[in-house]
Amino acid sequence: MTVERDAGLDLACRAVGGSVVAASDESFGFKERLIDPTEPNFTPGTFDLRGEVVDGWETRRHAPAGDWVIIRLGVAGRLRTIDVDTRFFTGNHPTGAALYGATLGLADDPCDPGVPWRQLVAPTPLKADGHNPITVDDHRRYTHLKLVIASDGGVARLRAYGDPVPDPVLWSGVTVEVSGIEQGGRLEHCSDTFYSDARALIAADRPHNMGAGWEARRRRDIGPDTHDAVTISFLTPTDLHRVEIDTSYFVFNASRAVSVRGTRDRPTPGRPWWALPFDEVVLPRTGLLPDARQVFAVDVPGITAIRVQAYPDGGIARIRALGRPTEAGMDELRARWDAAQ
Repeated sequence: MTVERDAGLDLACRAVGGSVVAASDESFGFKERLIDPTEPNFTPGTFDLRGEVVDGWETRRHAPAGDWVIIRLGVAGRLRTIDVDTRFFTGNHPTGAALYGATLGLADDPCDPGVPWRQLVAPTPLKADGHNPITVDDHRRYTHLKLVIASDGGVARLRAYGDPVPDPVLWSGVTVEVSGIEQGGRLEHCSDTFYSDARALIAADRPHNMGAGWEARRRRDIGPDTHDAVTISFLTPTDLHRVEIDTSYFVFNASRAVSVRGTRDRPTPGRPWWALPFDEVVLPRTGLLPDARQVFAVDVPGITAIRVQAYPDGGIARIRALGRPTEAGMDELRARWDAAQ
């Protein structure tokens, strides 16, 4: 069983600023590997001074009590699913785990004995060498997680999937990258993901090679209006002021042109994002340069999502939409914040 694609953003991942701040023990495997964005790997028979090299956090044998690790989330938010991933830990995985959450200020010490940890997941058995997705039923916003394993052992990755809950104060009166995954932007639909996952388009970092973007298969049915497309939703209605289309590292396979259309609508049961009318022109069809960041000034009010149409096919590294929440959007942010306290 694997975690579903729609489980939300991994709030703990190092790619969005997560950090492993403390652990009771890391004799065989470094705690920092828990939140590495890459998939775990293992090469049998590879040893260093600590023993066989593992790609994860592993504690010494015969712990007198359950070991623990504390993670500061890169993006504070509401959790939906925790995946305690024990891949490649076969005879040395923990027997079980419990999870706790806390909401702390920047200057607070998460190792202080007085931290008010709340139990998010009761002690749960873990299986070896696989995903262990666990549902979290708690509406509150958290900044830190504490994983307590029932025994000594090793965990390859900890994924904390959920939804960002930004502080409305930080959005008031400023321009925000509303498409960004850290700000609650979501990749809702994509016409083709043959070569890579289109969610890379709204990643927090800058692309570092061609594999860090979105590339569709080559279209052979090329006509005047042939295109691939992606739909990106925003956390709240926004007055858009700028759109960036970044084709970095796409030298010979970048999209030749794009158009960006917006909607003021939102999905309802039986009417998903891809079925909504995107009839607001945010950016008319515009030619692109390969291997370049291209920024366009726009002025379109009250947009809830954009559809980027790539002609004739997709080869784009990043898409960024920037703007300011509408008054109604700010009210939504405040309501979301209050509900998560």
